[in-house]
Amino acid sequence: MNDDMPPALPRLPVRSANSHKGDFGRILLVGGSLGMAGSISLAGMAALRSGAGLVRIASAKSATPIIATFDPCYMTVGLPEDAHGQIQTPADAIVDHANWSSVMGIGPGLGQSEQVTSLVRDLVAKYHQPLVVDADGLNALAECPEISFGSNQVVLTPHPGEFRRLLEAGHGESELQTVGTPSETDQEAAAMSFARRHNVVLVLKGNRTIITDGRSLYRNATGNPGMATGGSGDVLTGVVTAMLAHGLEALQAARLAVHIHGLAGDLAAESLGQISMTATDIVDFLPQAFGRMIR
Repeated sequence: MNDDMPPALPRLPVRSANSHKGDFGRILLVGGSLGMAGSISLAGMAALRSGAGLVRIASAKSATPIIATFDPCYMTVGLPEDAHGQIQTPADAIVDHANWSSVMGIGPGLGQSEQVTSLVRDLVAKYHQPLVVDADGLNALAECPEISFGSNQVVLTPHPGEFRRLLEAGHGESELQTVGTPSETDQEAAAMSFARRHNVVLVLKGNRTIITDGRSLYRNATGNPGMATGGSGDVLTGVVTAMLAHGLEALQAARLAVHIHGLAGDLAAESLGQISMTATDIVDFLPQAFGRMIR
């Protein structure tokens, strides 16, 4: 187990003078519904600010025009929806977009329904590129009796409540009794056991966020209480997908993303104070955070 310090963190490769946008990944983000367009938009903006070459957001069609107004630099795709403005389409309807992408992120602003659960279950089982699952994507997985991932480069980013729901669904019965206890050691043991059992990288968000692949475990040292605000986790989803799009393997991508995300929050707090910080401020300070990393 290690405490992250900047010298130990992975580094992004230096960009060649002959680089083009295709060299830095094609990200597909699946999420966003009526009334929750901001979540997936924050993830998309964060992915772009983290150096992704191309970002496409697939959302419920009624949310798509709203999502498009947040940033002109990502592409949007409107999907069939139900009466509540949530995506209602089989995974096969997204296959062309999935095949286009080199990384996929699922979850922010999806909402919860039987159709969403079915979509998430099938997408994660059929997708063979690096994958990030967050927010309602995790809630959907908690409704599935078994998790089957098509990719061996999967990052799950739950907060403690989402992690507990995954365990309560039967994905980690032996770990369940340790979650929610005051012992940090027990929390870490549960996270490592879950990650090892499912062959994923788990990012358990919180004070000193835990990053583990079941064999190694790191505690993040950046971040502050001002980041406890709606949308902060969606920003992290975007940063993680971008680090995967740069070609880092899942554990290293998650470690660097969590550090950068927290550092951007620290820079925002220095400038604006913790009380007034919003998730968009974290996005806005990502360039400075990356700048600190390459000095």
